[in-house]
Amino acid sequence: MLKPGRLFSLLAVGLLALWVGQPLWAAEPIKIGVAGPFSGSDASFGEQLWRGAEQAAADLNAAGGVLGRTIQLVKGDDACEPKQAAAVASRLVDLEKTVAVIGHFCSSSTIPASEIYADAGVLMITPGSTNPTVTERKLPTIFRMCGRDDQQGVVGADFVVKRLNARRVAVLHDKTTYGQGLADAMKGRLHSLGQTEVMYEGLTRGEKDFNALVTKLKGAQADAVYFGGYHSEAGPLVRQMREQGMTAPLISGDGIFSEVLVVSAGGPSFVNGVYMTFGADPRHLPAGREVVKTFRANGYEPEGYTLYSYATLQAVAAALQATQSLEGDKLAQWLHGHSVETVMGSKSWDAKGDLQVSDYVMYQWDDKGKYKEVD
Repeated sequence: MLKPGRLFSLLAVGLLALWVGQPLWAAEPIKIGVAGPFSGSDASFGEQLWRGAEQAAADLNAAGGVLGRTIQLVKGDDACEPKQAAAVASRLVDLEKTVAVIGHFCSSSTIPASEIYADAGVLMITPGSTNPTVTERKLPTIFRMCGRDDQQGVVGADFVVKRLNARRVAVLHDKTTYGQGLADAMKGRLHSLGQTEVMYEGLTRGEKDFNALVTKLKGAQADAVYFGGYHSEAGPLVRQMREQGMTAPLISGDGIFSEVLVVSAGGPSFVNGVYMTFGADPRHLPAGREVVKTFRANGYEPEGYTLYSYATLQAVAAALQATQSLEGDKLAQWLHGHSVETVMGSKSWDAKGDLQVSDYVMYQWDDKGKYKEVD
Protein backbone atom coordinates (compact mmCIF):
# COMPACT_ATOMS: atom_id res chain seq x y z
CA MET A 1 0.00 0.00 0.00
CA LEU A 2 1.36 3.43 -0.97
CA LYS A 3 2.00 5.94 1.76
CA PRO A 4 -0.08 9.16 1.48
CA GLY A 5 3.01 11.23 0.65
CA ARG A 6 4.08 8.86 -2.11
CA LEU A 7 0.56 8.78 -3.58
CA PHE A 8 0.44 12.58 -3.57
CA SER A 9 3.78 12.73 -5.41
CA LEU A 10 2.58 10.40 -8.16
CA LEU A 11 -0.65 12.35 -8.59
CA ALA A 12 1.26 15.60 -8.75
CA VAL A 13 3.55 14.29 -11.50
CA GLY A 14 0.57 13.09 -13.51
CA LEU A 15 -1.26 16.41 -13.16
CA LEU A 16 1.87 18.31 -14.16
CA ALA A 17 2.25 16.18 -17.29
CA LEU A 18 -1.35 16.89 -18.26
CA TRP A 19 -0.94 20.59 -17.54
CA VAL A 20 2.05 20.99 -19.89
CA GLY A 21 0.35 18.88 -22.54
CA GLN A 22 3.04 16.16 -22.58
CA PRO A 23 2.41 12.46 -21.95
CA LEU A 24 4.45 10.72 -19.27
CA TRP A 25 6.19 8.56 -21.88
CA ALA A 26 7.38 11.50 -24.00
CA ALA A 27 10.98 11.07 -22.91
CA GLU A 28 11.10 7.38 -23.85
CA PRO A 29 13.62 6.63 -26.61
CA ILE A 30 12.60 5.90 -30.17
CA LYS A 31 13.49 2.30 -30.93
CA ILE A 32 15.11 1.52 -34.29
CA GLY A 33 15.91 -2.07 -35.22
CA VAL A 34 19.20 -3.06 -36.86
CA ALA A 35 18.75 -6.50 -38.43
CA GLY A 36 21.37 -8.56 -40.19
CA PRO A 37 23.92 -11.35 -39.84
CA PHE A 38 25.69 -10.82 -36.53
CA SER A 39 26.75 -14.45 -36.45
CA GLY A 40 27.77 -16.96 -39.10
CA SER A 41 29.91 -16.58 -42.21
CA ASP A 42 28.44 -13.18 -43.10
CA ALA A 43 28.88 -11.59 -39.67
CA SER A 44 31.38 -9.06 -41.02
CA PHE A 45 28.52 -7.43 -42.95
CA GLY A 46 26.35 -7.36 -39.84
CA GLU A 47 29.20 -5.62 -38.05
CA GLN A 48 29.26 -2.98 -40.78
CA LEU A 49 25.52 -2.37 -40.42
CA TRP A 50 25.77 -2.09 -36.65
CA ARG A 51 28.81 0.19 -36.65
CA GLY A 52 27.20 2.57 -39.11
CA ALA A 53 23.88 2.76 -37.29
CA GLU A 54 25.59 2.99 -33.90
CA GLN A 55 27.67 6.00 -34.92
CA ALA A 56 24.70 7.67 -36.59
CA ALA A 57 22.59 7.21 -33.45
CA ALA A 58 25.39 8.60 -31.27
CA ASP A 59 25.71 11.66 -33.50
CA LEU A 60 21.96 12.25 -33.62
CA ASN A 61 21.60 11.88 -29.86
CA ALA A 62 24.52 14.23 -29.23
CA ALA A 63 22.71 16.81 -31.37
CA GLY A 64 19.52 16.57 -29.33
CA GLY A 65 17.92 13.41 -30.70
CA VAL A 66 14.80 13.28 -32.87
CA LEU A 67 11.46 14.75 -31.84
CA GLY A 68 13.09 15.59 -28.53
CA ARG A 69 13.81 11.92 -27.85
CA THR A 70 16.92 9.78 -28.09
CA ILE A 71 17.42 6.99 -30.59
CA GLN A 72 17.81 3.49 -29.12
CA LEU A 73 19.07 0.73 -31.40
CA VAL A 74 17.82 -2.84 -31.06
CA LYS A 75 19.94 -5.60 -32.60
CA GLY A 76 18.37 -8.53 -34.45
CA ASP A 77 20.64 -11.37 -35.59
CA ASP A 78 19.21 -13.27 -38.57
CA ALA A 79 22.49 -15.07 -39.50
CA CYS A 80 21.34 -14.66 -43.14
CA GLU A 81 18.79 -17.43 -42.54
CA PRO A 82 15.26 -16.72 -43.90
CA LYS A 83 13.35 -18.43 -41.07
CA GLN A 84 15.49 -16.73 -38.44
CA ALA A 85 14.97 -13.41 -40.23
CA ALA A 86 11.20 -13.82 -40.00
CA ALA A 87 11.51 -14.53 -36.28
CA VAL A 88 13.70 -11.45 -35.84
CA ALA A 89 11.19 -9.30 -37.72
CA SER A 90 8.33 -10.54 -35.53
CA ARG A 91 10.29 -9.77 -32.38
CA LEU A 92 11.25 -6.29 -33.54
CA VAL A 93 7.63 -5.53 -34.41
CA ASP A 94 5.68 -7.25 -31.63
CA LEU A 95 8.00 -7.21 -28.62
CA GLU A 96 10.43 -4.36 -29.19
CA LYS A 97 7.87 -2.06 -30.85
CA THR A 98 10.51 -0.62 -33.18
CA VAL A 99 9.44 2.38 -35.23
CA ALA A 100 11.69 1.48 -38.18
CA VAL A 101 14.24 -1.15 -39.15
CA ILE A 102 17.67 -0.81 -40.75
CA GLY A 103 18.17 -4.11 -42.56
CA HIS A 104 18.22 -6.86 -43.38
CA PHE A 105 21.38 -7.67 -45.38
CA CYS A 106 20.99 -10.93 -47.31
CA SER A 107 18.14 -10.67 -49.82
CA SER A 108 16.92 -14.14 -48.88
CA SER A 109 16.38 -12.80 -45.35
CA THR A 110 15.08 -9.37 -46.32
CA ILE A 111 12.30 -10.68 -48.55
CA PRO A 112 10.38 -12.73 -45.92
CA ALA A 113 11.13 -10.23 -43.15
CA SER A 114 9.85 -7.33 -45.23
CA GLU A 115 6.45 -8.98 -45.53
CA ILE A 116 6.15 -8.83 -41.74
CA TYR A 117 7.22 -5.19 -41.56
CA ALA A 118 4.85 -4.23 -44.37
CA ASP A 119 1.91 -5.99 -42.71
CA ALA A 120 2.67 -4.15 -39.47
CA GLY A 121 3.12 -0.80 -41.21
CA VAL A 122 6.75 -0.51 -40.06
CA LEU A 123 9.29 1.35 -42.18
CA MET A 124 12.18 -0.87 -43.36
CA ILE A 125 15.20 0.39 -45.30
CA THR A 126 17.81 -2.17 -46.29
CA PRO A 127 21.36 -0.86 -46.71
CA GLY A 128 22.53 -3.89 -48.69
CA SER A 129 19.85 -6.20 -50.15
CA THR A 130 20.13 -5.94 -53.91
CA ASN A 131 17.73 -8.56 -55.29
CA PRO A 132 15.03 -6.80 -57.37
CA THR A 133 12.22 -8.74 -55.62
CA VAL A 134 12.76 -6.68 -52.46
CA THR A 135 11.09 -3.66 -54.04
CA GLU A 136 9.32 -5.13 -57.09
CA ARG A 137 6.44 -6.19 -54.81
CA LYS A 138 5.79 -2.48 -54.21
CA LEU A 139 5.30 -2.86 -50.47
CA PRO A 140 4.62 0.71 -49.33
CA THR A 141 6.96 0.84 -46.32
CA ILE A 142 9.93 -1.03 -47.87
CA PHE A 143 12.96 0.87 -49.24
CA ARG A 144 16.63 0.32 -49.94
CA MET A 145 19.75 2.47 -49.66
CA CYS A 146 21.64 0.51 -52.32
CA GLY A 147 21.29 -0.44 -55.96
CA ARG A 148 19.83 -3.60 -57.51
CA ASP A 149 21.32 -6.76 -58.97
CA ASP A 150 19.88 -6.01 -62.39
CA GLN A 151 22.00 -2.84 -62.28
CA GLN A 152 25.27 -4.25 -60.97
CA GLY A 153 24.91 -7.39 -63.13
CA VAL A 154 24.90 -5.15 -66.20
CA VAL A 155 28.02 -3.34 -65.02
CA GLY A 156 29.73 -6.68 -64.44
CA ALA A 157 28.84 -8.11 -67.84
CA ASP A 158 29.86 -4.95 -69.68
CA PHE A 159 33.22 -4.97 -67.91
CA VAL A 160 33.88 -8.65 -68.65
CA VAL A 161 33.07 -8.30 -72.34
CA LYS A 162 34.20 -4.78 -73.16
CA ARG A 163 37.17 -4.28 -70.82
CA LEU A 164 38.50 -7.78 -70.23
CA ASN A 165 37.60 -8.91 -73.77
CA ALA A 166 36.58 -12.31 -72.39
CA ARG A 167 34.94 -14.67 -74.88
CA ARG A 168 34.48 -17.84 -72.83
CA VAL A 169 32.70 -16.75 -69.65
CA ALA A 170 31.65 -19.16 -66.92
CA VAL A 171 28.83 -18.01 -64.63
CA LEU A 172 28.62 -19.46 -61.12
CA HIS A 173 26.34 -18.73 -58.16
CA ASP A 174 25.79 -19.89 -54.58
CA LYS A 175 22.11 -20.82 -55.03
CA THR A 176 20.94 -18.02 -52.72
CA THR A 177 18.35 -15.41 -53.66
CA TYR A 178 21.11 -12.83 -53.87
CA GLY A 179 23.80 -14.92 -55.55
CA GLN A 180 21.68 -16.56 -58.20
CA GLY A 181 19.78 -13.34 -58.85
CA LEU A 182 23.04 -11.49 -59.46
CA ALA A 183 24.42 -14.27 -61.67
CA ASP A 184 21.21 -14.37 -63.70
CA ALA A 185 21.27 -10.60 -64.19
CA MET A 186 24.84 -10.83 -65.41
CA LYS A 187 23.97 -13.77 -67.69
CA GLY A 188 21.02 -11.87 -69.18
CA ARG A 189 23.23 -8.92 -70.03
CA LEU A 190 25.86 -11.27 -71.44
CA HIS A 191 23.27 -12.67 -73.82
CA SER A 192 22.21 -9.19 -74.91
CA LEU A 193 25.85 -8.53 -75.80
CA GLY A 194 25.81 -11.50 -78.12
CA GLN A 195 27.59 -14.02 -75.89
CA THR A 196 26.55 -17.30 -74.30
CA GLU A 197 28.18 -18.58 -71.13
CA VAL A 198 30.34 -21.69 -71.51
CA MET A 199 29.21 -22.92 -68.11
CA TYR A 200 26.42 -22.08 -65.65
CA GLU A 201 26.47 -23.86 -62.32
CA GLY A 202 25.59 -23.44 -58.66
CA LEU A 203 27.63 -24.34 -55.62
CA THR A 204 26.48 -24.79 -52.04
CA ARG A 205 27.10 -22.24 -49.30
CA GLY A 206 29.43 -23.55 -46.64
CA GLU A 207 31.44 -25.72 -49.03
CA LYS A 208 35.19 -25.21 -49.07
CA ASP A 209 36.44 -27.78 -51.59
CA PHE A 210 35.85 -26.52 -55.12
CA ASN A 211 38.62 -28.45 -56.84
CA ALA A 212 36.22 -30.55 -58.90
CA LEU A 213 34.42 -27.38 -59.98
CA VAL A 214 37.73 -25.75 -60.92
CA THR A 215 38.60 -28.81 -63.02
CA LYS A 216 35.33 -28.31 -64.92
CA LEU A 217 36.14 -24.62 -65.41
CA LYS A 218 39.49 -25.57 -66.89
CA GLY A 219 37.83 -28.14 -69.12
CA ALA A 220 35.42 -25.46 -70.38
CA GLN A 221 38.45 -23.25 -71.14
CA ALA A 222 36.84 -20.33 -69.31
CA ASP A 223 38.78 -17.11 -69.77
CA ALA A 224 36.70 -15.31 -67.10
CA VAL A 225 34.66 -16.59 -64.17
CA TYR A 226 31.73 -14.59 -62.81
CA PHE A 227 30.51 -15.56 -59.34
CA GLY A 228 27.29 -14.46 -57.69
CA GLY A 229 27.76 -14.96 -53.97
CA TYR A 230 29.70 -14.02 -50.84
CA HIS A 231 33.33 -13.90 -49.74
CA SER A 232 33.08 -17.10 -47.69
CA GLU A 233 32.88 -19.13 -50.91
CA ALA A 234 34.61 -16.72 -53.30
CA GLY A 235 37.83 -16.88 -51.27
CA PRO A 236 38.36 -20.66 -51.39
CA LEU A 237 37.17 -20.72 -55.00
CA VAL A 238 39.74 -18.24 -56.28
CA ARG A 239 42.51 -19.83 -54.20
CA GLN A 240 41.83 -23.25 -55.70
CA MET A 241 41.65 -21.74 -59.18
CA ARG A 242 45.14 -20.33 -58.71
CA GLU A 243 46.47 -23.50 -57.09
CA GLN A 244 45.38 -25.43 -60.18
CA GLY A 245 47.16 -22.94 -62.41
CA MET A 246 44.02 -21.22 -63.65
CA THR A 247 44.75 -17.56 -64.38
CA ALA A 248 41.29 -16.47 -65.58
CA PRO A 249 40.03 -13.45 -63.61
CA LEU A 250 37.29 -13.88 -61.03
CA ILE A 251 34.57 -11.21 -61.14
CA SER A 252 31.86 -10.84 -58.52
CA GLY A 253 29.50 -8.36 -56.88
CA ASP A 254 29.08 -6.51 -53.61
CA GLY A 255 28.93 -9.78 -51.64
CA ILE A 256 32.73 -9.87 -51.58
CA PHE A 257 33.20 -6.18 -50.77
CA SER A 258 35.03 -6.75 -47.51
CA GLU A 259 38.63 -7.34 -46.53
CA VAL A 260 37.43 -10.60 -44.99
CA LEU A 261 37.77 -11.93 -48.57
CA VAL A 262 41.55 -11.90 -48.10
CA VAL A 263 41.26 -14.12 -45.02
CA SER A 264 38.85 -16.55 -46.65
CA ALA A 265 41.13 -16.80 -49.70
CA GLY A 266 44.19 -17.57 -47.59
CA GLY A 267 46.19 -14.42 -48.24
CA PRO A 268 46.59 -11.34 -50.45
CA SER A 269 48.34 -13.15 -53.28
CA PHE A 270 45.20 -15.16 -54.06
CA VAL A 271 42.88 -12.15 -54.39
CA ASN A 272 45.27 -10.21 -56.63
CA GLY A 273 43.35 -9.34 -59.80
CA VAL A 274 39.88 -10.22 -58.47
CA TYR A 275 37.21 -7.73 -59.60
CA MET A 276 33.94 -6.73 -57.91
CA THR A 277 31.10 -4.26 -58.36
CA PHE A 278 30.06 -1.86 -55.63
CA GLY A 279 28.80 1.69 -55.35
CA ALA A 280 31.26 4.55 -55.69
CA ASP A 281 33.22 4.46 -52.43
CA PRO A 282 31.29 6.73 -50.01
CA ARG A 283 34.44 7.23 -47.92
CA HIS A 284 35.69 9.58 -50.64
CA LEU A 285 32.59 11.79 -50.74
CA PRO A 286 32.79 15.27 -49.17
CA ALA A 287 29.46 14.76 -47.37
CA GLY A 288 30.89 12.01 -45.19
CA ARG A 289 34.41 13.30 -44.61
CA GLU A 290 33.96 14.22 -40.95
CA VAL A 291 32.12 11.01 -40.12
CA VAL A 292 34.87 8.94 -41.74
CA LYS A 293 37.41 10.81 -39.60
CA THR A 294 35.40 9.94 -36.50
CA PHE A 295 35.34 6.26 -37.36
CA ARG A 296 39.06 6.19 -38.03
CA ALA A 297 39.83 8.12 -34.85
CA ASN A 298 38.01 5.33 -33.00
CA GLY A 299 40.11 2.70 -34.73
CA TYR A 300 37.50 1.45 -37.19
CA GLU A 301 37.69 1.60 -40.98
CA PRO A 302 34.16 2.26 -42.31
CA GLU A 303 34.37 0.01 -45.37
CA GLY A 304 31.59 -1.73 -47.24
CA TYR A 305 28.11 -1.01 -45.96
CA THR A 306 29.08 0.98 -42.87
CA LEU A 307 28.22 4.37 -44.34
CA TYR A 308 25.18 2.90 -46.10
CA SER A 309 23.83 2.02 -42.67
CA TYR A 310 24.73 5.46 -41.29
CA ALA A 311 22.89 7.08 -44.19
CA THR A 312 19.89 4.82 -43.63
CA LEU A 313 19.44 6.05 -40.07
CA GLN A 314 19.80 9.62 -41.36
CA ALA A 315 16.91 8.95 -43.76
CA VAL A 316 14.76 7.49 -40.99
CA ALA A 317 15.52 10.45 -38.71
CA ALA A 318 14.72 12.96 -41.46
CA ALA A 319 11.33 11.34 -42.05
CA LEU A 320 10.56 11.25 -38.32
CA GLN A 321 11.46 14.90 -37.90
CA ALA A 322 9.62 16.08 -41.01
CA THR A 323 6.39 14.21 -40.32
CA GLN A 324 6.45 14.55 -36.52
CA SER A 325 5.07 11.01 -36.61
CA LEU A 326 6.09 7.49 -35.65
CA GLU A 327 3.71 5.86 -38.13
CA GLY A 328 5.44 3.86 -40.84
CA ASP A 329 3.04 4.74 -43.63
CA LYS A 330 3.50 8.46 -43.02
CA LEU A 331 7.28 8.09 -42.88
CA ALA A 332 7.25 6.11 -46.13
CA GLN A 333 4.98 8.58 -47.88
CA TRP A 334 7.34 11.41 -46.96
CA LEU A 335 10.41 9.52 -48.20
CA HIS A 336 8.73 8.77 -51.52
CA GLY A 337 8.35 12.48 -52.12
CA HIS A 338 11.50 14.00 -50.63
CA SER A 339 15.27 13.76 -50.86
CA VAL A 340 17.51 13.38 -47.82
CA GLU A 341 21.01 14.74 -47.33
CA THR A 342 23.23 11.95 -46.05
CA VAL A 343 26.91 11.06 -45.61
CA MET A 344 26.59 9.54 -49.09
CA GLY A 345 25.16 12.68 -50.63
CA SER A 346 21.57 13.46 -51.51
CA LYS A 347 19.32 10.40 -51.76
CA SER A 348 15.80 10.09 -53.13
CA TRP A 349 13.52 7.18 -53.96
CA ASP A 350 11.07 6.16 -56.67
CA ALA A 351 7.58 4.76 -56.19
CA LYS A 352 8.95 1.24 -55.57
CA GLY A 353 11.36 2.33 -52.85
CA ASP A 354 14.47 2.08 -55.04
CA LEU A 355 17.06 4.83 -55.21
CA GLN A 356 16.52 7.26 -58.05
CA VAL A 357 20.23 7.02 -58.93
CA SER A 358 22.49 3.96 -58.65
CA ASP A 359 26.28 4.37 -58.91
CA TYR A 360 27.83 0.92 -59.38
CA VAL A 361 31.47 0.89 -60.45
CA MET A 362 34.17 -1.79 -60.73
CA TYR A 363 36.92 -2.39 -58.18
CA GLN A 364 40.06 -4.51 -58.35
CA TRP A 365 41.98 -6.25 -55.56
CA ASP A 366 45.79 -6.06 -55.50
CA ASP A 367 48.55 -8.29 -54.13
CA LYS A 368 48.53 -6.38 -50.83
CA GLY A 369 44.96 -7.36 -50.10
CA LYS A 370 43.53 -3.90 -50.83
CA TYR A 371 41.05 -2.77 -53.43
CA LYS A 372 40.61 0.36 -55.50
CA GLU A 373 38.25 1.59 -58.17
CA VAL A 374 39.16 0.64 -61.74
CA ASP A 375 39.78 3.72 -63.90
